Amino acid sequence: MAEIADAAQVSRRTVYMYFPTLEQLLIDATLGALSAKAIDPVVEASTSNDPVMRIEQLIRAVNKHSGETMRLGRALIRLTVEGDEPQAGGPRRGYRRVQWIERALEPAREKLSRVEFNRLVSALCVLIGWEPLVVLKDVRSLDGKEADDVLTFAVRAVVEKALESAHPRGGERGRSV
Repeated sequence: MAEIADAAQVSRRTVYMYFPTLEQLLIDATLGALSAKAIDPVVEASTSNDPVMRIEQLIRAVNKHSGETMRLGRALIRLTVEGDEPQAGGPRRGYRRVQWIERALEPAREKLSRVEFNRLVSALCVLIGWEPLVVLKDVRSLDGKEADDVLTFAVRAVVEKALESAHPRGGERGRSV
């Protein structure tokens, strides 16, 4: 970890804050490389200004590649769930997911207040990624296609509802979620 911190030109404390173990760092780096090839291009290539369409493209891309990454995803979930509570100052994982969602929702930013936008991003974090796929496979015994359809349905419903019930821009009431 010391060599990694030196190469990244950060303190060892910083590395350990985000990656408590070398195993977690290696899994996250591997997943980052896979997602950079598989998911980032989908998010960047979207020419639609429709946030519902863009988020559907994102979730389908994430789900399409989950078969390749699920074993690593389960390992990363295990490492972060079994570890200590996250330290203040940042998430233990999921930062790529948040970035993808925010980029996919960019056309909705002007329609939603800051609080509504952040709440929508948080809600979508629950519906996009390995965790909901694990639930649908383990609890509902769904195959990949069925899980993809269910999650796409749920994501569309959440985004459509958020846009439908949006307050006029500037309604910054409430706390950011």
